[in-house]
Amino acid sequence: MNKILYFGGQKSGKSRLAEQKALALSVNKPYYIATYDNSFGDNEMKDRINKHIQKRGENFITIESPYNLPDVIKPNNTYLIDCLSMWLLNNIDKSEDDLIEELKEFEKIDANIVFVLNDVTNGVIPIDKISRKYVDLSGIIGQVTASFCDEVYEVKLGIGVRLK
Repeated sequence: MNKILYFGGQKSGKSRLAEQKALALSVNKPYYIATYDNSFGDNEMKDRINKHIQKRGENFITIESPYNLPDVIKPNNTYLIDCLSMWLLNNIDKSEDDLIEELKEFEKIDANIVFVLNDVTNGVIPIDKISRKYVDLSGIIGQVTASFCDEVYEVKLGIGVRLK
C-alpha cells in the first residue's frame, strides 16, 4: 500500500492529479475524504466545494471528516484526503505535537492514502500571530507527511514533479 503527497499553490492542479493517482491505485471505488468544516458559513468556499464535487463525479465515495482523519480510514482501501490544509485550519488550536501524532497514525494503516496540501510557506512572514502559526504548522505537517510518504509531488501549472 502506498502513501503519496501532492503539494502546491492554490489552483495548481494538485487535486486533479491526486484524484487521478487515487483512481489508478484503487481496485474498488476509492474514498474521498473532504476535510472542510462547513460550519463557517463561507459561500465562496461552498462554491469551490461544489466545483470539486462536480469534477470528481461518481468516481469516489465521499466521507466528510474535518477532524480525526485516521479514525475513518480502514485497511486495504484507497483514500484521497483533500486536503490537509483544511484539516490544519480545523485543528489550529491543537498543539504541534498532537497534530504530528495524528499524522503519524497514517503510517500504521495498511491502505493507499493520497494526501493534498497547499504550499503556503513560500510567501512573506504573516503579520498576525494566528497566520504565522498556520504557515509554520503547514510547513511542519508537510515535512512530517513527506517523511512517511513513498512518493511526493510538487505541482505547478497542472504539472506534478516527483521529488521523492
